[in-house]
Amino acid sequence: MEQLLERPAAPATVRVELGARAYDIVIGRGVLNQAGEHLSARLPGARVAIITDDTVAGIHLPALAASLDAADIGHTAITVPAGESSKCFAQFERLCDAVLAARMERGDALVALGGGVVGDLAGFVAASVRRGMAFVQIPTTLLAQVDSSVGGKTGINSRHGKNLIGAFYQPTLVLADTAVLDTLPGRDFRAGYAEVAKYGLLGDAGFFAWLETNWRAVFAGGPERDEAIARSCQAKADVVVEDERESGRRALLNLGHTFGHALESAVDYATERLVHGEGVAIGMMLAHEYSARLGLIGADVVERVRVHLTEVGLPTRIDQIPGQMPPADTLMDIIAQDKKVSRGALTFILSRGIGDAFVEKGVEAAGVRAFLEEKLAR
Repeated sequence: MEQLLERPAAPATVRVELGARAYDIVIGRGVLNQAGEHLSARLPGARVAIITDDTVAGIHLPALAASLDAADIGHTAITVPAGESSKCFAQFERLCDAVLAARMERGDALVALGGGVVGDLAGFVAASVRRGMAFVQIPTTLLAQVDSSVGGKTGINSRHGKNLIGAFYQPTLVLADTAVLDTLPGRDFRAGYAEVAKYGLLGDAGFFAWLETNWRAVFAGGPERDEAIARSCQAKADVVVEDERESGRRALLNLGHTFGHALESAVDYATERLVHGEGVAIGMMLAHEYSARLGLIGADVVERVRVHLTEVGLPTRIDQIPGQMPPADTLMDIIAQDKKVSRGALTFILSRGIGDAFVEKGVEAAGVRAFLEEKLAR
């Protein structure tokens, strides 16, 4: 009997229901090759300015360009240096000028092809040029597919901290090609996985248990990868629809980020020392350890989180960050600039158990400082 060739599974679609600004997240292997079809359907007649970085351009830009050509969509590409340092005023200004020089009109579209840095930067450009252009996210990292490409947070960094300058600006479409993740270095995939685990830890104990059983298949690229990404995107979409501008429940998505962002800033965003997902992993561990210190959870919960993050290859301790770290007072100064600080009061995402995170306002700074001093002294 002739063996039938296995066909790729049909893409999954997660809808972000925001009324007139609703959009789809299309998830599946090979979605990048269908980009032209999707853009033609949603933005007929639009030309496209692709914003990408030097690394991604050499790997995925030809496939995107070919798909746009096949759909007869005019396009131009603008690149930035790879890395967090591109989320700055200088690159923002350069990109705005380049888009205008390309004579892109308000009815045209900006496409972000890359990871979270490219998506955040390009989204801020899209929100700003001509007071708002159509914006399409094509995330090429796991972290961007499950987190930064969804929800409309855009922006750049300041010397005062990460993501402090930007805008809430929803995309028109998100295309998450899970096959492009096959090209990711292992460290980058693991870093993205921290955000996947986050969704289980903050609000879905069943999903976290599923990940504990299936994480190897997620890493291997089988259908479990698509499922993990779709479930993560659905979790984020549900929160964004309820609280688009982070005035309440959406702050839960920052589990581990207050500590994590401070650690990233402390190493001056040097990716050879720490990438975002690693900072989030350590931050989630610290958030659970601090929750235990406050008597909110037991040591068994802390250990379960530590075991899973360690098993997948993520760091869980500050002393796993290469090089010298600054003192606790410096980290506290950075935390004081966090976006969740309100009238000087610290806000942290803490935990009452797996899948039961909550927003705690007015956290005592002295307690956090003493906790960090202890962790830094290891």
